[in-house]
Amino acid sequence: MSTAQAALGPLSFSEGVWTREPVSAVIGSDGALTVEAAEGSDWWRDTAYGFRHENGHALLRPWDAGTAIEVTFELSGFTGEFDQAGLAVIVDDETWIKAGVEFSDGHPQLGAVVTVGASDWSTGRVDEWVGSAVTVRASRIADAVVIRARSSVDGQWRLVRVARFPHENARIGPMVCAPTRAGLMVRFTSWVVTAPDGTLHADAEDAELSS
Repeated sequence: MSTAQAALGPLSFSEGVWTREPVSAVIGSDGALTVEAAEGSDWWRDTAYGFRHENGHALLRPWDAGTAIEVTFELSGFTGEFDQAGLAVIVDDETWIKAGVEFSDGHPQLGAVVTVGASDWSTGRVDEWVGSAVTVRASRIADAVVIRARSSVDGQWRLVRVARFPHENARIGPMVCAPTRAGLMVRFTSWVVTAPDGTLHADAEDAELSS
């Protein structure tokens, strides 16, 4: 779809298709989506751990050219090792990105897993974000996907990852996984199509990117 044809604005959570049905997924009267992840759900390929997990929950739709995607969720109730929520970009089983907050080593960690054949993981603690609304944004610039995130605590975008992405076709949307326990509930409050970032390193006056 061309830039001119791509419609910007909120998406309904009814527009996506699950990669794997979660235990439950309920759209409330306010339009928010509350998801319960299945125990053992995750994505990872090989690196360091030596296993492949390919059964995470992602609610996906085609990623239209000339757009960015933002997903917002409430960061609460993350207590199990590797509890996670955010955004997934999937080309195929061997080519995908997941980005968001993952509970690891006793702390919520903002980061991304980029997989091209095998996975890698970059991450950093965001303890101050607990209890806030977290927005994760994916945008394409040249041959790359740019991942940014912010919290309602301070509202400032952080650059999470720049990953090479030479693919025209991909699916994108909210993601949640619970590799080690049952009962993880995540509330997603919005799923939005926006205009893509204009530059990789925005000037100070452009730091907000989008409201």
